[in-house]
Amino acid sequence: LNDNPSHYKVTLSGTVKSPKINFDPPFLMLMPVPLDVKTETTINIIPQGFLRKSQIQVELPELELEDGDRIYPFSVQFPEGKNIIISSDGTNKELICHISFRSSMPVSFLGNIFFIDEEAN
Repeated sequence: LNDNPSHYKVTLSGTVKSPKINFDPPFLMLMPVPLDVKTETTINIIPQGFLRKSQIQVELPELELEDGDRIYPFSVQFPEGKNIIISSDGTNKELICHISFRSSMPVSFLGNIFFIDEEAN
């Protein structure tokens, strides 16, 4: 400064926090029901660390029946929307998700339903 050749060293440090999603309950178990009867439950999706508005997408599993046919017996609904919103205090609002299952053929399934954000995380 002012033609003074002094050198200044600035050190910056920080922590990168990736956004994540937690679930309550952490796993889902739907009760057996008669054929073509819907069973459903509600889960809370708890987003954390999202710094901007984002939207949740869902990848539902396709099931293969014994005869080779493929079905999509799961469905999801977000009654209050699927946008992750940042509140004024910097936290993310929880989302409510209804997951249902209905099949006209006997099936059992153990697998994953994927919830992803707009950046495929």
